[in-house]
Amino acid sequence: MKSIIANYHQRVLCLRIVTKLGVVIRITHYIRDLMMSNGVVYATGASHEFTGYTAASNLSPAMVDLEGIASLSGISYDAVASGIFDGARAYLFATTWNNPIEDEEPIVASILGKTTFNDKRYTIEEMALVDTLSQSTGNTFTVSCGNTYGDAWCGIALATVTVTGTVSSVASRSIVSDSSRSEVADWFGAGTIQLTSGLNAGLKPLEIKSFVAGVFETFDAFHYLPVIGDSYVAIKGCRKRESDCKAQTPSNIINFFGFSFIPTGSTYAKVGGQ
Repeated sequence: MKSIIANYHQRVLCLRIVTKLGVVIRITHYIRDLMMSNGVVYATGASHEFTGYTAASNLSPAMVDLEGIASLSGISYDAVASGIFDGARAYLFATTWNNPIEDEEPIVASILGKTTFNDKRYTIEEMALVDTLSQSTGNTFTVSCGNTYGDAWCGIALATVTVTGTVSSVASRSIVSDSSRSEVADWFGAGTIQLTSGLNAGLKPLEIKSFVAGVFETFDAFHYLPVIGDSYVAIKGCRKRESDCKAQTPSNIINFFGFSFIPTGSTYAKVGGQ
């Protein structure tokens, strides 16, 4: 049972979206902006619609869709198309329009997922966090390291492997260069690069496919074509191989969570004598 239920006579829905980059979008399904009791403002979602919310008494995941017209209520077409909202947390709650209180009647916390476009209109699917109860858990033993590069288990501080620079040449939307870079080949491989000026500023970092002689190639293309002079932030990556861990910091090999000598299926499935 919920401890608080918003008065159904004045009931309105509100949604707060928190992206991985820390950007917060607040919208309400009401005809005007609502100022909450804590002073934050939820912009009118006249351009958005919560197309439905489903939940069951079992452990099946709850679903809610958000439809809207890009570039309204703080959610731009470029931001959605570039993937800045991928994996963002969303918090849907109900309150009253005459006395709005943030998170007064929580409805569902979710993660933003697949986005589809139809001209300038988009639909974002949201998966409730309760769906984590249906996920398999436990360790998987593989040859590659299972830690996330830069986390507490890895032992590498990302601040020590983060650099800034300026684009000196552009070959395409996925290949840019910085002639001043002197790092060895593949130093930034599997890392990320984010443009901090120009048209792509503020959009999500892209994973680096390869790095050779100052040339960055990304798996995905930048939303806009970069231009010479754009500044960037690049973070070194890790291919999660034992050799990579030794090459970067030999003393950190103790944090390598891969199993380089794990036998293959054809080996451990053999019958004795064969």
